[in-house]
Amino acid sequence: MIANYVKPFAYSIPWKSSSVHFGDHRGTQRGLGDDYQGNVPLVDYPDARRMDLRQTLRDPYEQIQVKTFNQNNTTPLFAICDASSSMQFGGKQRKLDKAMEIAASIAYSAYGMGDLFSFVAYNNHVIEDLMLPLSHHVFHSLEVIGQLTAYRSKLTGSGGIADVPMYLSQHRSLVFWISDFHMPLELIEQTLNAMSAHQVIPIVLWDDREHKKLPQFGFGNLIDPETGLSRTLFFRKSLRDQFIEAFDRRREALDRMFVKFDYPALYLQAEYTPEALTNYFEQYMSL
Repeated sequence: MIANYVKPFAYSIPWKSSSVHFGDHRGTQRGLGDDYQGNVPLVDYPDARRMDLRQTLRDPYEQIQVKTFNQNNTTPLFAICDASSSMQFGGKQRKLDKAMEIAASIAYSAYGMGDLFSFVAYNNHVIEDLMLPLSHHVFHSLEVIGQLTAYRSKLTGSGGIADVPMYLSQHRSLVFWISDFHMPLELIEQTLNAMSAHQVIPIVLWDDREHKKLPQFGFGNLIDPETGLSRTLFFRKSLRDQFIEAFDRRREALDRMFVKFDYPALYLQAEYTPEALTNYFEQYMSL
């Protein structure tokens, strides 16, 4: 049974898939499809169903000509999920629960398109119990992703992302990196370099309660989830403005990083809807 929050979105890829398996994306393999490639003699491609009578009559060597097409193929999809302590933060909804909804949506969308799907979660290391190899088994994928509901981690960072690229396919893939990206910029850049053979879609999960909905005036406690350190601060307008300014600077730095690799980010601060990803593909990855 599919949970109510599992909703598909529409996506496409702007490159030709190198997969040999039949699917819904333009491919590089010759076969059945609508991507016309040209004409060749029948002896080179013995498929009489594709005979081109007009070009055959024009051929000076009187060879029977057939039309060739590239078949539509599959492409791998990966959902890479940050499960570090900072993802436990939640105002109206815990970040990790939102990440679970997004990953499930990706898995279900891949299933609908006949594509392969893989899921990898990490904190200080890749979490073996929350990892799935590429497959078409959507129900198993949703079952593993659903384990994020009960997943809790304390005092864990996100260094395991450095090991994630070795779990990716050798074929160019869609890689959805779901995180709040509260990690060193150097680590992000290192990871993007390692995944440069793929199309990465950074999905940034922030919460207004992290910076915009802080106390207006008075004492409040801030806990760094990745270190466990707690600080008591006296909030006032100037301090709140500093938090907002810090997040604005962080977003500018992240945007510069992602644009450098031609990976525009999708920021999700409200609840997740599949239309957000559909609109992303229409804006940035339309054919």
